[in-house]
Amino acid sequence: MNSWLKEFFNVEFKKKLVIMKPLLFSLFLFSNFLYPVFSQSNLLESVKKNPNEARNLCNKLREFNSKGISASSDKAIEYVSNKKKLTPVNAEIFSIYVIGLHCPDII
Repeated sequence: MNSWLKEFFNVEFKKKLVIMKPLLFSLFLFSNFLYPVFSQSNLLESVKKNPNEARNLCNKLREFNSKGISASSDKAIEYVSNKKKLTPVNAEIFSIYVIGLHCPDII
């Protein structure tokens, strides 16, 4: 191949690469921002589909309440996190859904 042709393709490739890098980076960031949204939706669906499990958690949260421990306390969130194998943030969201749908008397 001629050297001018090689140089032409090399330059064109570099130009496209310069354009594509920010685009790929933006796509990566956008997909990471959507992950929590999908995760929260899955948590809500899990609570809706498993009312017996939610009632069991309500009973445990009532037990915490009887000991003066709030459902939003670190201890309660850690319990939910360990039991459901969730991150602390998702465990707190899960607890809120359970309380809202199945046991609004819990504090």
